[in-house]
Amino acid sequence: MKVTFNKYQGAGNDFIIIDNRKGTFNPADSNLINRLCDRRFGIGADGLILISGNDKADFEMKYFNSDGKPGSMCGNGGRCTAHFARKWNIAGNNQKFIAFDGIHEAEVMDDIVRLQMADVNEYKIIDGSYFINTGSPHYVVFTIDIDRMDVNEEGKRLRWSPKFSPGGTNVNFVEVNDNGLYLRTFERGVEEETLACGTGVTASAIASVLAGHFDTAPVNVRARGGNLKVEFKVTDGKVTNIWLTGPATFVFDGIINL
Repeated sequence: MKVTFNKYQGAGNDFIIIDNRKGTFNPADSNLINRLCDRRFGIGADGLILISGNDKADFEMKYFNSDGKPGSMCGNGGRCTAHFARKWNIAGNNQKFIAFDGIHEAEVMDDIVRLQMADVNEYKIIDGSYFINTGSPHYVVFTIDIDRMDVNEEGKRLRWSPKFSPGGTNVNFVEVNDNGLYLRTFERGVEEETLACGTGVTASAIASVLAGHFDTAPVNVRARGGNLKVEFKVTDGKVTNIWLTGPATFVFDGIINL
């Protein structure tokens, strides 16, 4: 059996995307997903995304981490999925789709995609740093000189900290500058640093305003793979009207022989 796929990347965060509305691809085969995401023996990606039909929205996005296990919300994956859906006439420029954390809206403007993220109703401060769930759990650590950090070593230590049990957390190391934020993320499920993380960018931008580094949004964020922007409103500790904007780029397509 043969399945067509597209390879996409959003600020260096890369994904295999498959139109699975006919149910050809078996999402329960975690070993296959892991193998396809392998950068030496497969296509190579931070995660795999399946599009399925849904009568309450334009489509449903199902995200799997590169380890083959189902993941939570993926911001850059959502933006790339919206671009894919527009490219293949699954949805228009203005879309609604269902993901792990509910319904999202997206606006596709050529190769720039603006994605509405879920509201944040609460957050925690743990050991002086912010723990925020933006569809996926993120620990945001403000620090300096992050280019000198061993993000994989320090990120792995915090990712498995008992403070975040049982599921663990993604970890973001954030440097504040006059232009916005510079961010490096250790992503759970990938279990190493990725070039960008949309939910991590969103959590870090929100944390930067809550911590007083900036008075208000929008906040510009530079990840290692590219630049993104986060808009939102903070009212009485609740964060609403959150939009993540950045590039979504088609890389190549191909056929998987199952």
